[in-house]
Amino acid sequence: MTSSSPTRPGLRPLVQLVRRTEPWAQSLALLAARLYLLDVFFKSGLTKVHDWEATLYLFTEEYHVPLLPPAWAAWMGTGGELVLSSLLALGLFSRPAAVGVFMLNAVAAFSYPDISPAGLKDHVLWAVLSAALVLFGPGRLALDAWLMPRLFPSLRAR
Repeated sequence: MTSSSPTRPGLRPLVQLVRRTEPWAQSLALLAARLYLLDVFFKSGLTKVHDWEATLYLFTEEYHVPLLPPAWAAWMGTGGELVLSSLLALGLFSRPAAVGVFMLNAVAAFSYPDISPAGLKDHVLWAVLSAALVLFGPGRLALDAWLMPRLFPSLRAR
């Protein structure tokens, strides 16, 4: 046993404190990620709605979204930014919403040919945050944490 072993009597209270607070600290970090993604994607969606003609122009001339006509891509992208980021903020259907945000982000990053290195770093950050939400869920501070065990009792943690 090493001198820093958590089984030493003097460290037990600290270890217990960390074990009790860790889930809440993780939930706060996940909430911060959800709110940050709301800020980025909801504002982007609102910008598109406020100047729809410019949005259609950009989707026609600048963004090269594969497989979709520009008007459809504009509607789907804008709607996705507004709806999916709102779901993330509420913590409702969080994992599917995070997958959707991840996909929107990937399409945006790959569809715009003149993305700057700083812009690419932003897209990487958003991808990492949305992937973390897919992997770890929304945390305890989410509607999913309250709603899903009631809708699907078999999914409760044992």
